[in-house]
Amino acid sequence: MKPTDSQKPVNQNGAEPAAGFSAVPIWLVVIFGALLYWCQIYLDGHAGGFSKEVYAPYGDLNEVALANPQDPEARMRARGREIFEKTCSACHQPTGLGKEGTAPPLVGSEWVLAPGGDRIARIVLNGLTGPITVKGQQWNLTMVPWRDVYPNDDDIAAVLTYIRSKLGDNNASAIKPELVKAARAESHPGPETSDELLRIAIQ
Repeated sequence: MKPTDSQKPVNQNGAEPAAGFSAVPIWLVVIFGALLYWCQIYLDGHAGGFSKEVYAPYGDLNEVALANPQDPEARMRARGREIFEKTCSACHQPTGLGKEGTAPPLVGSEWVLAPGGDRIARIVLNGLTGPITVKGQQWNLTMVPWRDVYPNDDDIAAVLTYIRSKLGDNNASAIKPELVKAARAESHPGPETSDELLRIAIQ
C-alpha cells in the first residue's frame, strides 16, 4: 500500500532527503585526543607492564617483591637493585657495562668482584679520581662520593650486594653493612685513588 501525499515526510526545502556527512566539531576531536592521551599515561603508570603478577597498589614487579615475605638477602638485593636503577645506572648504564668517557663497566670488573669488597665499598663511599685500569682498559674520570646521599650503611651494602651478585653475570659474595660501617668510619679526605685502594689487602 503506497502512502498518500498526506503521509509522506514533508521537506521544507522541497528537496528529497539524502544521507551524507558533516564535519566533526574541533572541540570534540580535542576532547577525545586529550582523553586518549590521559588513558595512555594512566595505563603506563598503573598497568604494571600488563603483567598478571603486578596488582594494585604496586606499580611493578620490584614493588611486589619488596612487599611480599622473602629471605633477608633477597630483600637486600631487591633494595640494591632499586638504588642501582635510580643512582648508578645513569653513568654505568642499566646493563652495568659502562660507557666510554662516562664510567667504566661494573660487570666483570676486578674492582667490583675482588674478595671481601673493601675496595669497592670505599669507592662508593668516598668517590674515585685519577687513572684506574678496569678489565685491561685505562680510565681517567672522577666519581662523586655517595656517603652523604646514602647515610644508611644498609643501603650501600644492598646496592654493592646487587652489583656483585646479580648484575649481568657477576656472582660474588654479599657485602655486609658492618663492612660499610667500618669503611665509613675512616673518614677518608677526598676521593680515593687506585694507588691507595691497591694498598688495601683483599681477603
